[in-house]
Amino acid sequence: MTAVTTLTPRLVEDFARDGFVVVPDLLSADELVRFGAAVDEGVARRSRHDGRSLAEKTQYEQSFTQCQNLWEDCAGVRPLTFHPAVAETAARLLGVGAIRIWHDQALYKEAGGRETDPHQDHPYWPIVETDTITAWIPFDGSTLESGAMGYLPGSHRLGVREFVDIFSGHGADPLSRDVLRAIAPVYVEVPAGSVAFHHGLTFHLAGPNVTGSVRRVHTAIYFADGSTRGEGYYPHPAVERAGIAMGAVIASDVTPIAWPLPHGVLPDPPAEPKA
Repeated sequence: MTAVTTLTPRLVEDFARDGFVVVPDLLSADELVRFGAAVDEGVARRSRHDGRSLAEKTQYEQSFTQCQNLWEDCAGVRPLTFHPAVAETAARLLGVGAIRIWHDQALYKEAGGRETDPHQDHPYWPIVETDTITAWIPFDGSTLESGAMGYLPGSHRLGVREFVDIFSGHGADPLSRDVLRAIAPVYVEVPAGSVAFHHGLTFHLAGPNVTGSVRRVHTAIYFADGSTRGEGYYPHPAVERAGIAMGAVIASDVTPIAWPLPHGVLPDPPAEPKA
């Protein structure tokens, strides 16, 4: 089944060249309200026992509140993570016939939240192949003031695959590398209803949120069906939970097909959903 997508050949070319692209009008105003409320509820429930102020959180947590695998225990989020227009667009940008979900996550940057440090996504994932992509969905749109994403154009084509420790606050700055130093980040404001996509090897970062409101973003990470498990820097639940062996194809109910949906039906959550 082909979904209604606004992806054009020019946008596909832009993604191949730059490693990121904004695809307009993939979500309606009604969907933004409905899905935004569902993700809000999931974030509130997941963080209900955390009473810390922003200043009391770790440096990483000051960049955003992160809630992964919301599709598993938030029924209202599932149709967003597996949205046919979003997932088909992701597959077409990668140029593959089918994709699976790696995981989804809310990235809610609080008012006053710090910048997000530069990094690539793919090195955090034990996937041998690099056909990976993130759909970045801001429910209210994103602005430079709220913490817009910045991308290093073409950095996904440089052959760099570097784990950057953005978690401890002591990681090296990858932008100081000779191969990246000359590439200026391009900060992109995303209108509400549009979706930003970036390749798993694209270096990216985000500015601080200097507004008085939360920057509400949901992301879905997809990978090409048929990809295999490789070495990782730490155990990853996307493969550990399903017992995927080293070198084996990554395929389980933890990472179900996202597009094309079998028979057009949303997948059930795994037998042991994320708590």
